[in-house]
Amino acid sequence: MADVRILIVDDHPLFREALRNALSAGKSRLDISEAGSLDTLIAHLAKDDACDLVLLDLRMPGVQGLSGLIYLRSQYPNIPVVIVSASEEAGIVQKSLDLGASGFIPKSSGTTTIIEAVEAVLAGGVWTPPWAQRELPADPETADIARRVASLTAQQIRVLMMLKEGLLNKQIAHALNVSEATVKAHVSAILLKLGVASRTQAVIAASKLEGL
Repeated sequence: MADVRILIVDDHPLFREALRNALSAGKSRLDISEAGSLDTLIAHLAKDDACDLVLLDLRMPGVQGLSGLIYLRSQYPNIPVVIVSASEEAGIVQKSLDLGASGFIPKSSGTTTIIEAVEAVLAGGVWTPPWAQRELPADPETADIARRVASLTAQQIRVLMMLKEGLLNKQIAHALNVSEATVKAHVSAILLKLGVASRTQAVIAASKLEGL
């Protein structure tokens, strides 16, 4: 039986080690890799995207709230992503699911819960904490924005993330190693797909998905 390939993405080495140890206590044969930032994650998947599950933190270098999840779901839609976060708010759980997460594991969870959640997702299900299932609010507006954001290409998502950081076209072009004309084209496409008229409105829409 082939090993289950899991990628842990968190900027705290001690938590990555704790999560690795918790997963290793389960029954599955695991091949666990680690990344400490979104850029490291992107580089890892660019070299080898053979992965059965990504466990993704919400707060780390290169990631603003749910932007890392948005990027992964656009670039690698076939890889399930489970958010592992210190945030314990039903609204964050709902936004994660709206954006295509396969689960949400609070960092306060014990080993048994973590194993249960991972096994449920690997089996094709969706796992959230019991309290989230009781409190999960309906949010049609967020779901609509999530669908629109999901239509963006990976590069457009990166541009949107940089717009949210307040970067100018020139700065974005330098960071992505493309021309300013290319950035302008991306921005125009982003506005069209999000159904907004300005960069400011695009940032506001993206911010509604962050929730942090």
